[in-house]
Amino acid sequence: MKEITLETKIADLLSSYPGMKEILVQINPKFEKLNNSVLRRTIGRVAGVRQAAIVGGMDPMDLLNRLREAVGQAPLCETCTDPSASCLMPTEEAAPVWISQKPKVTLDANEILDKDQNPLAITRKILRKLKPGEILVIEADFRPEPLIEAFEKEGHTLYVTEKSTDKFLTYLKKI
Repeated sequence: MKEITLETKIADLLSSYPGMKEILVQINPKFEKLNNSVLRRTIGRVAGVRQAAIVGGMDPMDLLNRLREAVGQAPLCETCTDPSASCLMPTEEAAPVWISQKPKVTLDANEILDKDQNPLAITRKILRKLKPGEILVIEADFRPEPLIEAFEKEGHTLYVTEKSTDKFLTYLKKI
């Protein structure tokens, strides 16, 4: 089997290792969201172990090594992984002034997932209707790292804050 790294996609883990979904849920109950077939088919294909750890509120190296051990691979230290990628949790920067603007739309990512819908597709659809500079807020009980990366790649301005241990707000300003 292929070695598990911080960049290994969750969909690849689930297809390559029988029982991996159960292992992930044992490691962190937040991974129960993998029971959602839409999430597995969409976000699972783009989210890697690093992103899953961030969503689960875990240290990426801790998740990586627990997964590696579960499938019989030796654990890695941070210096043994890809030196071009940061393994640390993102630090929260100072809140930008623009987030004080009233959001045009607020979405609840958990409700979207509970309905077996794709939060990325729904957010994109709504974002297309917004005017440049308007704000969309995504609420979730996890840091939606795959969404964040997708919208950053598209050039949108984002800011993420953790309001409590189970409430993240992602502010998205349309370009």
